[in-house]
Amino acid sequence: MKLGFYPDVVNENVTRIVASTVVFLGVLSILFPNYFVLGFLLLGFALRLSYGPKFEPFAYVTSKFLVPWLGISFVPSAGPPKRFAQLIGFSFSLAAIVLFANGLTLAYQITLATLVFFASLESFLGWCAGCFMFGILMKLGVIPQEVCERCNNLNFNK
Repeated sequence: MKLGFYPDVVNENVTRIVASTVVFLGVLSILFPNYFVLGFLLLGFALRLSYGPKFEPFAYVTSKFLVPWLGISFVPSAGPPKRFAQLIGFSFSLAAIVLFANGLTLAYQITLATLVFFASLESFLGWCAGCFMFGILMKLGVIPQEVCERCNNLNFNK
């Protein structure tokens, strides 16, 4: 895996566990607003958006150690929709920091609550809103055809 490469196939179980950390950090940020936790949340999305689980600490530990240790199976999922979901999470995290920095407390809390809600759907129910939106954008032709073809022709063998 080269630097800056987001995998075409990701482990659905890893993404669900990592989404639970987003839920935890988001709730923590709502209850105890501070730049440290917000920065960690934003950094996590930035690293996952750029490189998948390769450099983001919790995603790396989850994929390389936690999932194998727990004996959780590899459940393949297309990477491009998951990357799109990371972009949405990054956008919400960035907006939350900007709102927090400008003292817009209610808007900050609503933004983070929205992020927590959708991360909870991914984590607890396995439903990815970003992936759903990605599919709609594919049908509308907004997502380039070559990305659609990559999603349709993935080799899901690990």
